[in-house]
Amino acid sequence: MMEYKTIYSNTARLFKKLKLSKIDGTYLKELNKLLKADLLILDDFGLQAFDNHARETLMDIIDDRYNKTSTILSSQIPVSAWYDIIGEGTIADAILDRIVNSSHRIDLKGESLRKRVLKNE
Repeated sequence: MMEYKTIYSNTARLFKKLKLSKIDGTYLKELNKLLKADLLILDDFGLQAFDNHARETLMDIIDDRYNKTSTILSSQIPVSAWYDIIGEGTIADAILDRIVNSSHRIDLKGESLRKRVLKNE
C-alpha cells in the first residue's frame, strides 16, 4: 500500500542463490538488488551454521544496508547463539555489531500459530 519495495527470502535459499551468482558472475548485480529494496526480510535466520561463503555474503548484505535501509531477521534461534552460528570471530563480531547495536528487537512468546492451525484441521 505504501509502495515500499520489499524482498522476502528464506536465508539459506538466498545464500545458495548468491553462491551460484558468484559462479556465473552476477553476484554484485544480485547484491545491488538487495540494496535497492527498502526492506529485506531474512526468514529462518541461523537454522543452518554459516560456512565461509555464507559469512562473507551476510557481511556484504549487512554492510551494504547498514544505516541505509531496513532489514528484518526472523529466527527461532536466540540472539545469544548467533555468534556461534555465524562462526569466525572477527566477522561475527563485525556482523553482530551492525545488527544488534542498530536494531529494534521483538521477542515473541506463546504457542506457535502453526500448532493452532494443525489443531483446527
